[in-house]
Amino acid sequence: KNVCLCCFPSMPPVRRSKKPPPEGWEVIEPVLDELEAKMREAELDPHEGKRKVETSWPIFRIHHQRSRYLFDLFYKREAISRELFEFCVKEGLADRALIAKWRKPGYENLCCLRCIQTRDTNHGTACICRVPRKQLEEGMAFECVHCGCRGCGG
Repeated sequence: KNVCLCCFPSMPPVRRSKKPPPEGWEVIEPVLDELEAKMREAELDPHEGKRKVETSWPIFRIHHQRSRYLFDLFYKREAISRELFEFCVKEGLADRALIAKWRKPGYENLCCLRCIQTRDTNHGTACICRVPRKQLEEGMAFECVHCGCRGCGG
C-alpha cells in the first residue's frame, strides 16, 4: 500500500476554489509557486538519519515563510488588497491564526503556534525558543522540538 511519490514528478499546483483570483494575483503568484515547489521538495525529502521531530521542521519553516511573505505584503508594505489577502487565507496559503498573533505585541517574531501552547510542554510553560536570549546561559545551543526554531522570543 506504500505509494512512491517520486513516480508523480509533475503534479500541477493545487488550487482549491473555482473562483478566479482577485486583481494583483499575478504579482505574488511567482513567489507563492516557488514556495509551493520548496514545500513539495521538503515533503519528498528523505528522512533517513533524522530524528522523528526533525522531519517536519522544513515544512514548518516554509509554512512560516509563506505566511510571513503575505503578512508583510498586506500589513507592512500595503502592497496587496484586503480582497487578495483574504483570498490567500481562504485558499490555505497563509495561516490566519499565526498572522493574528504577529499583530500582537511580543509575538512579532513567533515561529509557530505550537511554541506558545502550554499544554504541549511538561511544565505548562511556553517553548524554550520563546525565552529571550539574554535570559539563557551564554553559549547554550538549543532547537525547538516543535519546529526547529533557534529563538523567536527576542
